[in-house]
Amino acid sequence: MQLQYATDQFEFQGLGSRRVVAQFDGGTLTSDAGALLLRDLDGRTGIMDGFAECFTDHRHSSYCDHGVRQMFAQRVYGICLGYEDLNDHEQLRYDPLFAALCGEEDVSGSRRRQIADVGKALAGKSTLHRLETAGQRESRYRKIFYDREKIERFFVQHFLEHYNAGNEPAEIIIDVDATDDRLHGNQEGRFFHGFYNSYCYLPLYIFCEGYLLAARLRPSNIDGALDTDTELHRIVDQIRERWAEVKITVRGDSGFARQWLMAWCEDNGVEYLFGLARNVRFKRAIGAQMQQARMEYQQTGAASRVFADLRYRTRKSWSRERRVIGKAEYLSGGENPRFVVTSLDAQQCPAAKLYETLYCPRGDMENRIKEQQLYLFADRTSSATMRANQLRLWFSSVAYVMMNELRQVALGGSELASSQCHTIRTKLLKIGARVALSTRRIVVHLATGYPYEKLFRRSLLRIQTAFP
Repeated sequence: MQLQYATDQFEFQGLGSRRVVAQFDGGTLTSDAGALLLRDLDGRTGIMDGFAECFTDHRHSSYCDHGVRQMFAQRVYGICLGYEDLNDHEQLRYDPLFAALCGEEDVSGSRRRQIADVGKALAGKSTLHRLETAGQRESRYRKIFYDREKIERFFVQHFLEHYNAGNEPAEIIIDVDATDDRLHGNQEGRFFHGFYNSYCYLPLYIFCEGYLLAARLRPSNIDGALDTDTELHRIVDQIRERWAEVKITVRGDSGFARQWLMAWCEDNGVEYLFGLARNVRFKRAIGAQMQQARMEYQQTGAASRVFADLRYRTRKSWSRERRVIGKAEYLSGGENPRFVVTSLDAQQCPAAKLYETLYCPRGDMENRIKEQQLYLFADRTSSATMRANQLRLWFSSVAYVMMNELRQVALGGSELASSQCHTIRTKLLKIGARVALSTRRIVVHLATGYPYEKLFRRSLLRIQTAFP
């Protein structure tokens, strides 16, 4: 037997002598008023416009209510606000605040209007799905295309314009890593991966100090480092087009310590710093340092580290001798040796500094991947084709660019300066408000009881100051 209320009003437990009732008749209310910060940030940085330029729309404008930029903004803002599914937009499209976020010029170009002003709903799930499955050739239902090369250049261009305020730095460190994107259907490119013990994709991510440079979707039946040299080649070339003298160091875990990748770095003037899987020869080479670390631990009871600077060459796979740093560490649980291989000079980068200051911060990249995979829904790759899933990954990537820019610009020096995306979303973007629409204005009445009003005011001021 299905239970339902006889009226639209809901009754809850009373408060003393007073009844507590509720009903869905609040009118033009929103729970996402803080997203106005994202809109203001985008208007000053041009993130949405830059990405929209990577698409070509062959639809007849007189038959279309929703332009590519508006649909793209709708999808990205939705991800930023925690709406990962297209189904969410069936109701979200009527949110007046959301319409204000995504409003644009009429696609016909005959007159200027804001979608929110005329009360017109945003695109529904079917229209957004046709955008996500943009094809390589025109068909009856596929008339929107994207340019892969333009999209790949878009992320690097954003980094060049905003990292270090667009000024050429002396040195940058580029992080590379691969992760698993588990699949639960029969998507194209689906394979079983033994390490992750699941059917998955194996996307490649490339970051530079929190800025996303590349997100490439790949099948999982490959070496995790495959095509890293190809991605680095185009990224390094684009960076050097603008910053000719910058020193570039590539950093990754032991999965990237491949002869062909290290050789590419050496041939192209790029430094590298990769983890190295331990073996019997390595452990034997740092035997004296490990004994010293053990003695120090026994004397002090505290974890002890001793570093060894080695020259090493494999018997077959490496083409030359390379510098290897060995960390002989003794903890309460026993020995904990680690190794890295690098092209960096021993005089400029002593072993301890190289490992602790340069290599260990690599772990922060894993936090950035976690943000994108878990909180910005990069793992929602449930379309049938890899092309569509790659586009979904890019939508998530642009949402990350937006949220990271908000963190870098608006929240620097605040209590949320190092917070992850879901914390920023909860504390800064999820604000209840009443939206009043008129011919001349859209007035957003924010909740009086919002506890982070000072932070909100400070964030808007920093955005407007940084991009006048």
